[in-house]
Amino acid sequence: MAEEINTLEELGQAAGLEVAAPEAEVVVAREPVRDDLGRSYATGKRKDAVARVWIKPGSGKVTVNGKPQNDYFARPVLQMILAQPFSISGTEGQFDVVATVKGGGLSGQAGAVKHGISKALQLYDPSLRGALKAAGFLTRDSRVVERKKYGKAKARKSFQFSKR
Repeated sequence: MAEEINTLEELGQAAGLEVAAPEAEVVVAREPVRDDLGRSYATGKRKDAVARVWIKPGSGKVTVNGKPQNDYFARPVLQMILAQPFSISGTEGQFDVVATVKGGGLSGQAGAVKHGISKALQLYDPSLRGALKAAGFLTRDSRVVERKKYGKAKARKSFQFSKR
């Protein structure tokens, strides 16, 4: 009577084939990306705003377009948005941020700087990537204003219908 085959290895042996043992998965460790001055750079985007962000170890000073964070983003909500990546990663007050941002309004610019800070943090210290990714800070918020279509008053609004 034939013997019973339960695994793929037994099947390979019965067929006379040499079965290689499964190889261990190769884990690639990410290397920190820093320039000659010890800074990490990233580009953040939100709506029509684009932010270029450099971070380096420091006292936690944030400069946006040459102004302190409190002067450029006067609303506390926008300041809180900029602080989120640092609070999630547990690095409050450890990095100085220099950002230049163009386009969009203040809310879009704050979101762009937040995205740039998050990307630069994970480039500076790859161990922070998990926390930032889980919080959704490394994903670009791709919502943009819909373009106006011809024959319409706005993107979707039609002109008032007139029967006569």
